Amino acid sequence: MNTSAPPWTSLARYVAAAALARMADGGAVVAIVLLVTLHGDGGSLAGLLGACLTAPHMLGPFVARRIDLADDGRKVIATACVLYAIALAVAVASYGQIPVVLTALLLATAGLCGPLLTGGISTRLPAIAGREQRTLRRAQGWDIATYGIGNTLGASTVAAVSAWTSPTYAGLSLAFATLLAAGLVMLLPYSAPEHGGNPQAVPGAWRTIGVIVQDGRLRRTLYMTCLVAFSMAALPITAVQMTRMLGIPLASAAAMTAAYGIGNLTGSVGLMLRPLRGSPDKLMTMLALGAACGLFAIMMSPDWMVAVGLFWLSGTVNAFFFAATLAARTEYAPPMARGQIFLWVAAMKITSSSAGTAVAGMLIGQDARLPLIAGMVLMTTAVLLSTLERGLSRQAA
Repeated sequence: MNTSAPPWTSLARYVAAAALARMADGGAVVAIVLLVTLHGDGGSLAGLLGACLTAPHMLGPFVARRIDLADDGRKVIATACVLYAIALAVAVASYGQIPVVLTALLLATAGLCGPLLTGGISTRLPAIAGREQRTLRRAQGWDIATYGIGNTLGASTVAAVSAWTSPTYAGLSLAFATLLAAGLVMLLPYSAPEHGGNPQAVPGAWRTIGVIVQDGRLRRTLYMTCLVAFSMAALPITAVQMTRMLGIPLASAAAMTAAYGIGNLTGSVGLMLRPLRGSPDKLMTMLALGAACGLFAIMMSPDWMVAVGLFWLSGTVNAFFFAATLAARTEYAPPMARGQIFLWVAAMKITSSSAGTAVAGMLIGQDARLPLIAGMVLMTTAVLLSTLERGLSRQAA
């Protein structure tokens, strides 16, 4: 393994590995739903098996301790990629030939590895970009781009391969992509474990929670990440309802949702060219306020073209906010618990986003503006609370 490659070479390998892994994690649910549906087994089973892939992400923080304990964190992530690939491949290849319970267990096994394919890979960035703030934050811009690229490629690959052959082969192609990611992870630079040869110094999962709760900066990172994710999850559902409010074709909702995704990618490109500066703690507060203003503007948008532009702008602000949370996790987390803190925040973000989608679905039936109003209230509350907390901390000092 080449650990002395130039930084740009290592970053290129990282981007490829992260995009492939996140492509598999993002596209697998689509492949499973298509597989079950085309097999004629109904939407309820498709949803249940899809949940077997996504629900185990909540256990990611408990799995993440292996990264902090390991002498070589790359091996933990690469092993997770291989296990994910095997479990997904066997599940899709054997579907309909083995009991559904076994398929569910295989998918749950893959789902348990999922957090290491998403948030876990991000823990390798300091070994590539170094500790210099500007370089590291530029690398985090690339990291954010891999989420957008991975999710887009995942769904597109599943759709294309399913149309060409079948959802089974689509699932197998994602499994192959994860195997490629495993090989690329092992080509990333080695970094010595932060525990310095004393694994007992690495805190357990519950102690790590205590670290997050007691450190004001990490605590704010957690609740602001959750509240922003919860609030922004309403946008795809809101886009559908806005077509009725504005009197435009239903298909226009796709343009608004696509604009939001393009905004995320635009933001990540901007971060590569000009990384964020300043305290991540303060940046999160300012950007959360910007996101709340974006929701207000969307709610007040007079026509479709303005709405598309505002969705794009909201996606861009969200990318900046995500970058600020990555910087906060990297710069504020104790080195010996960085992997666990990365995945605690990531797991809570995914859960909050899912809850936000569910709540938006319930509110939208009463009034299309309610999810946006709820999001504005939550994010404004987060802004006020974080500002108050920092003020009290300064007074106490």
